[in-house]
Amino acid sequence: MGDSILGVKDLAAARAVLRREADALRTLGESIDGSFTAAVDLLWRVRGRVVVSGMGKSGHVGRKFAATLASTGTPALFVHPSEASHGDLGMVAHEDAVVILTNSGETPELNDLVGYARRTGIPLITISGQAKASQTQAADVALVLPDVEEADPMGLAPTTSTAMMMALGDALAMALLERRGFSADDFHALHPGGRLGRKLIKVADIMHTGANLPLIGVEARMSDVLIEMSSKSFGCVGIADAQGLLLGIVTDGDLRRHMSDDLLTRRAGDIMTATPKTIRPGALAADALRQMNSSAITNLFVVDEKGIAGLLHIHDLLRAGVL
Repeated sequence: MGDSILGVKDLAAARAVLRREADALRTLGESIDGSFTAAVDLLWRVRGRVVVSGMGKSGHVGRKFAATLASTGTPALFVHPSEASHGDLGMVAHEDAVVILTNSGETPELNDLVGYARRTGIPLITISGQAKASQTQAADVALVLPDVEEADPMGLAPTTSTAMMMALGDALAMALLERRGFSADDFHALHPGGRLGRKLIKVADIMHTGANLPLIGVEARMSDVLIEMSSKSFGCVGIADAQGLLLGIVTDGDLRRHMSDDLLTRRAGDIMTATPKTIRPGALAADALRQMNSSAITNLFVVDEKGIAGLLHIHDLLRAGVL
């Protein structure tokens, strides 16, 4: 019974926090104005990097903001304010911009970085919760968070304030992403590893090409088709015309369906499945997997406007981690 009561209280507390933070984000969305556009304009014009800094919980949010910028096409790094005061100001160059995150707008550890930006003419953006604070007033562009209570019962622990900072950083990064026309190809180039990278692998990245392709002419005898199929070990052979266009495919299943005493003397064109399933080189490997699953096949020939470009086997998808 006791555990049950505690569980109910836990869920109630969790839902209350999430409601407060959701309300805070709605309020933030309604409050953004021309200052947000000015911040995007400033960051868009930066020829160097965006240097992000913050202390405590704001610093943790700042690290994530810098990482999101960097992974979506805006060069960025995080500099710890205390380290900045002990030599890391040298990491801030004249073509950079500085973004500081501070709920109070009066974080002492940020003063050296703010002062350096002002002395050297480096653009400064402040994300804070206090419009009249000194570090907010020092900024070229100030993004001020709405005055919303924190979500904890005492109203002290950084919760709604950090949630709004995080969301505002994401909003800045995504606005810059759209201005840059950042594409899935760009994203893949910056995320070659891990699950995101695997999701963005293209067919052209893993397909078989050239001499590895099992191909034969439409007039070839089935005895030669079997030799080609066995030597390439894909369980299929593509049937091509003189121009290299794919006319059909002969698979293990086709062999079983046409099994007869005269099979080896028949032509490839008599046995092949015409107009087989194909895919483009630029398609995502994940799309190839869906097509294989929906059609219950294990191979896809890859074709472009010039003809046969390659072959993809389901084992290639397995090795690439797409499955």
